[in-house]
Amino acid sequence: MSSTDFLLVAIIFLPSVAAGAIALMDGKAVGTIRGMAFASTVVTFVLTLFLWGAWSGANADSPGDIVLLCEAGWIKSWNIYFRLGVDGISLPLVVLTGLVSMLAAGASWSINKQHKGYFILFLLLETGMMGVFLSLDFFLFFVFWEVMLLPMYFLIGIWGGPRKEYAAIKFFLYTLIGGVLMLIAMLMFYYGSGATTDSFNLIELANAASGSESTLSEFLSPETQVIAFVLLFIGFAIKLPAFPVHTWLPDAHVEAPTPISMILAGVLLKLGGYGIIRIAFPLCPYGAAVAAWWLVGIGVVSIIYGAFAALAQTDFKRLVAYSSVSHMGYVLIGLGVWSIGGDAYTAASRDYWLMGIEGAMFQMVAHGVSSAGMFFMVGVIYDRVHHRDLNKFGGLMGKMPVYSGLAAGLFFAGLGLPGLCGFIGEIFVVLSAWQFNSTLAIVAASGVILTAGYILWALQRVYLGSEYKGPHEEDITPINPREKSIAAVLLVFAIGLGVYPAVVFDMMKDSTANLTETMEQGYENAVPAVAEEEPVEQAQAMNN
Repeated sequence: MSSTDFLLVAIIFLPSVAAGAIALMDGKAVGTIRGMAFASTVVTFVLTLFLWGAWSGANADSPGDIVLLCEAGWIKSWNIYFRLGVDGISLPLVVLTGLVSMLAAGASWSINKQHKGYFILFLLLETGMMGVFLSLDFFLFFVFWEVMLLPMYFLIGIWGGPRKEYAAIKFFLYTLIGGVLMLIAMLMFYYGSGATTDSFNLIELANAASGSESTLSEFLSPETQVIAFVLLFIGFAIKLPAFPVHTWLPDAHVEAPTPISMILAGVLLKLGGYGIIRIAFPLCPYGAAVAAWWLVGIGVVSIIYGAFAALAQTDFKRLVAYSSVSHMGYVLIGLGVWSIGGDAYTAASRDYWLMGIEGAMFQMVAHGVSSAGMFFMVGVIYDRVHHRDLNKFGGLMGKMPVYSGLAAGLFFAGLGLPGLCGFIGEIFVVLSAWQFNSTLAIVAASGVILTAGYILWALQRVYLGSEYKGPHEEDITPINPREKSIAAVLLVFAIGLGVYPAVVFDMMKDSTANLTETMEQGYENAVPAVAEEEPVEQAQAMNN
């Protein structure tokens, strides 16, 4: 095994090894269990930084390609391989997962029961997330996708709030439905290809869809692509989440403990966008082109609906949850703004589409930082006063000035204030949407005003004012060093990404350019097949 192979495998399975070690510990050794779990997440995050360095060297030789490939036989008789790799699309999300998992582990000091079981499930969840982002075999991708389901179900159902069972079951059912749809699409590809060599290989399937290979060209017909894309999109849109399959999210967020809310918003929602980019787009380029208007339309509706829903909330955590629905709508718009089949498709259109994809990718990373920060700050005050009623707060700026300052910075990042991480992705997406449809771009841009409305109103009700209005005022104590460190790290990243976004754009630019090029090629190769079928259909209609 080479050093890069070891690095990829270690990033995925180190948390599971630590979970196994914790399983052998005495459940009463809470401090040791916490230390082991946190140390493993720190080491995993450091390994993602080493992966970044290794990728930089490999990418210089093969710009935009999937590099650092690791492949081993798994179920060879069915062409299933343990196949891993990384490119400029997956790498930012791998680093984000390492960062958020580390900070969420630090935030897990607030967990006050069944620590052994909690941290075992927490670390298994991190393994599942890393596996999804690094998998290059469709079957392996699906396995890791499903691996995340049970840990999250139990983390919400055991350590959650008063309605934890309801929220956990709802999360399980929605995610399971999405997984079943993905499984159907995967079987369509597998059996449609006649179980040829590497039929689960995402790289080979993408090459076949783009027309650079002929082995699967008959299977990847335009009609099949549309059907497969719809199945994949619904499965990934549930996780994103997009309107109207978002309803599991507010309940899951409200009932989940603070560290799990951080992971849910910071990483798990990004799995939906990543699945669209990594699987649905390259494997179904014609289907993606047909659905472009639907993607943009659903994204616009998600932005406006999520913002209005957030304005209507009195629960602090539910407000932040609906803000995620709104912000992830920008991701859908950025991915969908290509009019490749229209008369207006030019080189300029191609550049704006590339801007949209890169804006969507940046939005996922930025939202991962800001949303994790917002949920953490809600959790800090909830641990003290044990309520989230926005109408029963007030005056926290005077009682907790350091906490309030950090919270304001993170909430402004979520608002999209220039100079902070939330601004860059949103403005790139809106600019790219203008080329696609100016009316939809204007509606999407108006979401920024609504976002400012609900965030500023929340800040006013919670942190400003002369006095605190709710219960447990005597328990309001200054933020402690552990909480301060977690919030400060998130704020530093929010500022850093806002001031120097090139660190992410430079990472992804070659891979996104390759993606758009192969999708254009795949669409152009599919158009003649559609044109040949249309005269036959018209003749049949005339005969009838």
